[in-house]
Amino acid sequence: MNICKPILSVIMIATVALTACSSAEKPPAGMESQVYDCLGTADEAIVDLECQEVSIGVENAYLPFNYISSETGEAGGWDYVVWKEICERLHCQPVFTETAWEVMIQSVADGLLDAAGDGITITPVRQEIVDFSIGYLQVNQRLLVLQGEARFGSMEDFVANEELLMGTQAETTNYEAAVEFLPESRIKAFEQFPFAVQALLTGDVDAVIIDEVAGMGYAGESADKLELIGPAIVSDYLGLIFPKGSDIVEPVNLALKSMMEDGSLSEINLEYFGPDFTMTYDDIE
Repeated sequence: MNICKPILSVIMIATVALTACSSAEKPPAGMESQVYDCLGTADEAIVDLECQEVSIGVENAYLPFNYISSETGEAGGWDYVVWKEICERLHCQPVFTETAWEVMIQSVADGLLDAAGDGITITPVRQEIVDFSIGYLQVNQRLLVLQGEARFGSMEDFVANEELLMGTQAETTNYEAAVEFLPESRIKAFEQFPFAVQALLTGDVDAVIIDEVAGMGYAGESADKLELIGPAIVSDYLGLIFPKGSDIVEPVNLALKSMMEDGSLSEINLEYFGPDFTMTYDDIE
């Protein structure tokens, strides 16, 4: 991670003192955390991390990966469920640290975080500064548009009409895809996707290039106003990220592989990326 959603402010989770042995340094000011108990047992662990604290960067504003429910104040999303399951299998303690997208990858690269979720696309450029897990989900980038859009039906049609403007989030692979097709003068980059979608709704941009799994959430929230159109523009794999040389990459990969083999990862993916996921941006802080 929005339809007809007012501009989303970054909401910080209540600060909780960090007590276990994290391999990352203390996060900088403004990065607050939610700590869970040590999960799993040494006897059943695929690799026993001995209750090691693992700090995990999340935006808490990116459906369906992570969010804070405005009704309950509780954190949820794919990242929370999967990382807690990973720690069940590795006997570790997940600490979810709210982090702005624009500093997330660099914070991991600098060792301020042990890992990050947030639906990060695996790219060669990013692999130069962080290590990735195995790919856990293949996603397509598509165009999010106003319902009934008739001026274009594909990226090629959009490119051909020089009057059209594209919206997306800055410093994402969606922005990188946009600049492959369009001059920067036809692209408006926003700090967060909710801002880009709001610009689409108000007519300031004509489409938003977005990951399909995130776009489905926006379209579902305002099915009468928004829709995804056209074929996939780019298809990529998502992965979890870690500081270069992190000793938890291989254990996490083993945990992900075991979740793939026993079907639990497929069940989680269906829950959060399937048609029955009903959380919308109106439901989160």
